[in-house]
Amino acid sequence: MFKNKILAANFIVLAGIILTGFSSGPFNPHVSQDPWKAPAWADTLKSPYHEEPLTLAQGEELFTLYCATCHGDAGYGDGAAGGALGQKPANFHDTLVKAQSDGAIFWKISTGRGNMPPFKDVFTDEQRWQLVAYIRHLGKTE
Repeated sequence: MFKNKILAANFIVLAGIILTGFSSGPFNPHVSQDPWKAPAWADTLKSPYHEEPLTLAQGEELFTLYCATCHGDAGYGDGAAGGALGQKPANFHDTLVKAQSDGAIFWKISTGRGNMPPFKDVFTDEQRWQLVAYIRHLGKTE
């Protein structure tokens, strides 16, 4: 049952990427995107949830269903769908990502950019903070 949910979610994410990615113009691998910076006020956002096993487990479930397709299972930005986007998805092990505040990552998950959809209306605040905790956890592992 869980595998069917993952397959269905990955199909939905892929379909969204294809529809939004190709509608924005032809793919050009030589075009680079400006660095994605959250507004300064995003650094003031703090998670009201503690990093604990349940938070990480729920974050992992959301990540597996909605993020791994592009960001890869281990968060290296090497997911199958991500490679077809033209702009490589974030690598959560990269020092530039690790240097960002939790609030900045929360803001990016919420607002989206380019081929990454905004998740503000998809996930609750709690779910987005669970994703931040799990992304942080991935960044600590090799």
